[in-house]
Amino acid sequence: MRRALAVAFVLALVDVPVAKALQVTRGPYLQIGTPTSIVVRWHTDEATDSRVTYGAALGEMGNEADDASVTTEHEVNITDLLPATKYHYAVGDQSASLAGADTEHFFITAPLPGTPVPTRIWAIGDSGTANNNARAVRDAYYGFAGNSYADVWLMLGDNAYPDGTDAQYQAAVFDMYPETLRQTVVWPTLGNHDARSASSPNESGVYYGIFSLPKSAEAGGLPSGTEAYYSFDYGNIHFICLDSHDSPRATAGAMLTWLQSDLSATLQDWVIAFWHHPPYSRGSHNSDNDGDSGGRMRQMRENALPILEEAGVDLVLSGHSHSYERSFLLHGHYGKSTGLTAQMIVDDGDGSMRGAGPYAKSTANDATSEGAVYAVAGSSGKTSGGSLNHPVMFTSFNTLGSMAIEVEALRLDAVFLDNTGSVLDDFTIEKGRDGTAVTARNRLVTSWGQMRQRASQQGK
Repeated sequence: MRRALAVAFVLALVDVPVAKALQVTRGPYLQIGTPTSIVVRWHTDEATDSRVTYGAALGEMGNEADDASVTTEHEVNITDLLPATKYHYAVGDQSASLAGADTEHFFITAPLPGTPVPTRIWAIGDSGTANNNARAVRDAYYGFAGNSYADVWLMLGDNAYPDGTDAQYQAAVFDMYPETLRQTVVWPTLGNHDARSASSPNESGVYYGIFSLPKSAEAGGLPSGTEAYYSFDYGNIHFICLDSHDSPRATAGAMLTWLQSDLSATLQDWVIAFWHHPPYSRGSHNSDNDGDSGGRMRQMRENALPILEEAGVDLVLSGHSHSYERSFLLHGHYGKSTGLTAQMIVDDGDGSMRGAGPYAKSTANDATSEGAVYAVAGSSGKTSGGSLNHPVMFTSFNTLGSMAIEVEALRLDAVFLDNTGSVLDDFTIEKGRDGTAVTARNRLVTSWGQMRQRASQQGK
């Protein structure tokens, strides 16, 4: 007789690891743009190699730029590009693209140096609050600009409050401006709050880890040998970034010695300089008594301005004071406000095409005695009051906002745009050659409305 066998089956659930998809957690963002090259950076949650695919059209992205290094901080330099050309791109590793290959991921290479092309500049200062104030300023500019492409984007310091940490940069910069970061090169300067987590003498810390800056004159100018201060060319404009916080500001020091040499070498029609601590302000900081800033405003005024003005600087942009303050056309004022004389104000008008007319400079470059406009644009994230009555200033506002600037040939137009999209200030600088005024014959932009219309027609 056969005996029945009882068989028991035991089912066990076994966890099978599922490969997690690689993620881009920062960027992509653009650095060191030149007529023939650009640096693309991004961060991933796991280490891998790097690849950028790119091309002049979405359906023609057959070019590749690789870096075999395995890292989470990806940095790829694309070379052999054509000047003034739009490229679409995507980022990833050598097995797959992770972000891009769409209409939102593109860049436009810079024009050849000296080419007088229409150039749009967006300048934000002390924007690093990562709050609704910064969002309102951002959205106001986006609404104002419409389809206008920002060719040059300047950050005037204090880019991430309160301590410039990596997490604060993520919130204040990468989460705040993802669209602009993937399309336009950002050129920053170091603020005092950024410096809490960075060191200029060592070029170390968060700021220097995040940004790739042209210490070797990759984008024009002369090599500075440091990312703390640098210069670059865009079209017929020479831009100079100085470090007013963490680099020595003595006249015979390395930074200002380099500045003098760099200015002597440029032949560009326009010179625009920017740094964090303003030489003139009566906002949340007083340039007459700047003990809380370690004398940096005074030192930049006394030591840097004579060098810049001797070389014909046209516009100087700063932040630090959380306000907007804009000067007359000015030359030769290097002391306290009480030392201002009438001779130091080259033109005491408003500089506006809607008012007394533009500020005029007779020569395109080497205009050593023809004046500059100084603007404090430190209210892109907060306002902090102050008397706002510095005598060099034509106008001042305790109002959130940013600056939009357009340079076209020998004319510069600038506006201060508040957080609601209203233009509260505007001024124009016009230049001529051989003493010939350009007001009548070179009026290329008659209004910001026409600028936006032209940009839309160009598809930018």
